[in-house]
Amino acid sequence: MKKIITTPNAPAPIGPYNQAVLSGNTLYISGQIPINPKTGELVEGNIKAETEQSMENLKAILTEAGMTFEDVVKSTIFVKDMHQFSEINDVYGRYFNAETAPARETVEVANLPKFVNVEISMLAVK
Repeated sequence: MKKIITTPNAPAPIGPYNQAVLSGNTLYISGQIPINPKTGELVEGNIKAETEQSMENLKAILTEAGMTFEDVVKSTIFVKDMHQFSEINDVYGRYFNAETAPARETVEVANLPKFVNVEISMLAVK
């Protein structure tokens, strides 16, 4: 059985998908881009601010599902420019305890939705 997870504290989907789906005790969170859910506007111009907004969107979805970043077991980071990886990693790392951080891959891509510079998705288990 699956349960759709939605919160107004993260951006509404921009296509035919949901913010997250809970199946059993596993939460599948759709990729989050740096959209401010209060304004609907993109956070642009600074990769650290863009990454932080994406992480805050993920945090809001985790919270809605009754989870935290400690429950995250896997994440995927899509970046437009791998030269920005260290700045992205600095922000991303603030959300996790290094000893219990999830598995992860980071992939450079040609483009992302709305032509943003970063998108992050996660899997969490309670």
